[in-house]
Amino acid sequence: MSDARTDNPDPLAAPPAGGRAVIFGCAGPEIDADEKAFFRDANPVGFILFSRNVETPEQLRRLTEDLRSAVGWRAPILIDQEGGRVARLRGPVWAEWAPVGALSARVEAGDLSEEALAEALRLRYAWIADELRSIGVDVNCAPLLDVRQPQAHDIIGDRALGFDPERVARRGRAVADGLLSGGVAPVIKHLPGHGRADLDSHLALPRVAASRADLEAADLPPFRALADQPFGMTAHIVYEAIDPERCATLSPVVIGELIRGAIGFDGALMTDDLSMRALEGPFRLRAEQSLAAGCDLVLHCNGAMAEMTDTAAGVAPLEGVSRDRMLRALKARRAPQPFDREAALARLGALGAGPLSRQAT
Repeated sequence: MSDARTDNPDPLAAPPAGGRAVIFGCAGPEIDADEKAFFRDANPVGFILFSRNVETPEQLRRLTEDLRSAVGWRAPILIDQEGGRVARLRGPVWAEWAPVGALSARVEAGDLSEEALAEALRLRYAWIADELRSIGVDVNCAPLLDVRQPQAHDIIGDRALGFDPERVARRGRAVADGLLSGGVAPVIKHLPGHGRADLDSHLALPRVAASRADLEAADLPPFRALADQPFGMTAHIVYEAIDPERCATLSPVVIGELIRGAIGFDGALMTDDLSMRALEGPFRLRAEQSLAAGCDLVLHCNGAMAEMTDTAAGVAPLEGVSRDRMLRALKARRAPQPFDREAALARLGALGAGPLSRQAT
C-alpha cells in the first residue's frame, strides 16, 4: 500500500505523526487563546463547524485558517450542509434548498424523472461544494443514505433520499459525485442505517428489532453501493439482531460484521457526535469504547471545553490501518472542477429544482 506520508506532493495535506483520532468542534465564531492552546496540545485530526460558528464568509475564512494554524497542517474541516432542515449555512448569504425528500417525492408522483433528479442532485451538491470550498470547508456530512421507513421517527424524515434502497443508492451517488466534483469529500451516514429508528438519537438511544435479513435487504444496500466513499459515520442505534447490548458506534460486532463485512466499507469511519444523549458515561470512556469497537475517528461537536478535554484523554494518535484509511480519505479533497453557478442556476430552474434563495458568497 502506498504511504501518503511520503508520496503526497503537499506535505500539509496529511496529518503529522501524533495527530489524535478525534474531530472537534469549537464554541463560537472565533477561537480564543484557550481553545487555540487546547487544539495545539490535543492535536485533533479535524474540526467540524455548526451554526454557532457562522457569521459571514470572511469570518469563516478566518476561522478555518485559524483552526488549521492551531494544528499546523491542512486539517479537514467538516460541516453538515445537507440543505433543507439540516444546513449550517443559511440564506440570505448562502443558498437555501428544499429538503431532498421533496425532490424525491416528485419522482414517486411522476413529476420528475429519476435521471432528472440525479442531475439536479449533482448540480445542487456541486453548488454546495463551491460554497463550502470558498470558506475553507472541505468535508460535508452527506449523503444521508438512510432508507426512510414508515412509522419511523421524523429525525430522518424528509432528509432521506427515499423509501426504496436502490433509488436511495442512485440518488446518494449523485450527491457524492456533486460534492467530489467540487473538491469536497463526502461522508456517508448513518452506518448501517438510521431509517427505522423510532427515537431521535440526539435525545435517547433507539433500538431496532428488524432481523438481519431485513437489514440486509432494505437498509444496507445504499451503503454497500457507496462503500467506495472516503468517510463514513456510524449510527448511535442498537440493532438487536446483531448486538442487543451495544449501539453500532460501540459495537465491534456491528462494525465488523455489517459495516466492514456485509457493507464492505473500508473508508475512514467516524462516530456520530459523542455528546448525543444516546450515549452514556464519561467522554473518555465513550471515546475509548468507540475506537476499541473499530471506529477510526471519534467526533465531538459541541465545543464544550470540559467534554473535549475528557474526550482527548481517551483518544490515541491515529496509527496503523486507521491512519491509512484517513490518508486515503483526505485525497478526496482534490482540486475542484470549474463550476458555473449561473449555468447551474439556469439548468436547475429548468428542472424545477433550483435554490429557494441565493446570494453569491
